[in-house]
Amino acid sequence: MSWVDAVRALRTSRESGVLVTLTSVRGHAPREAGTKMVVSATRTWGTIGGGNLEEDAIRRARTMVQDNTSEPVSFTANLSDKAKYQHGVQCCGGVVEVLLEPLAVRPSVAIFGMGHVGQELARVLARHDLELHLVDSREGFLTDDVLAPLADAEAAVHVHHVPVLPELVLSELPRGSHVLVMTHDHAEDAALIDAALRTEELASIGLIGSSAKWQRFRRKLLSEGHDEADLSRITTPIGLTTLSGKDPATIAVSIAAALLQSFAPTRHAPPDDTDTEGTAGTEDTAGTDTEPGRHAQESTR
Repeated sequence: MSWVDAVRALRTSRESGVLVTLTSVRGHAPREAGTKMVVSATRTWGTIGGGNLEEDAIRRARTMVQDNTSEPVSFTANLSDKAKYQHGVQCCGGVVEVLLEPLAVRPSVAIFGMGHVGQELARVLARHDLELHLVDSREGFLTDDVLAPLADAEAAVHVHHVPVLPELVLSELPRGSHVLVMTHDHAEDAALIDAALRTEELASIGLIGSSAKWQRFRRKLLSEGHDEADLSRITTPIGLTTLSGKDPATIAVSIAAALLQSFAPTRHAPPDDTDTEGTAGTEDTAGTDTEPGRHAQESTR
């Protein structure tokens, strides 16, 4: 399998990996500059020349996968019998520069409710490299006309028209999906939130709506057996606190911005480096729509 096909296979299977490239070769080396291989947690595809060089690259790459490293890493390998080695001597005599580029799993987002806000939100998110699941129980809300603005989407768009029990879609979503609940029906919202809390391995659960709506939902969820730890998984209202506005497009931009901010990866130090830097987007949970910048989210779906 070529390195291109390997990258495609990892992307399809939603498995992270590292693309390894020989960026510079000075002197004699097993492979020429530009040679690539792909490394995952359990497999490799291609070769950059074998021996200590390749084993060192694989070890470093798998450390990056394990640590969810988001930034590229490079290192220099001296192919000399006088150089340090762990996996056998390579005495070709050259010096090789190696670049390790993370191949992250792209995010998965599910929008439940393709009303005004849902349609605007889908248009924004479709411009990004992610899996986008659009779900609605109503006729006419996932038609070709509605979806036409997404025709040139960078995202992989998956359409789910489920007239009965749309919460069943939750079990079909990829592991680590972000779920946004914004349907036309509070009863449907409540069923979706209850089911989402019972679905393992969701990355986040967001609910559009007012503080009054959330208080009603909160009492109902507690009466159905959920505890405070469960409810802390729900973000409501959703979106940035600093962007105000009541029209669907503004609310959609606010929600998309907060979501994309949460995708910002935590930066981990490269192998054998002690410096670290962390960045991660966060959202308030169970807030109220009376806070500065919160939107009136009830009448816009």
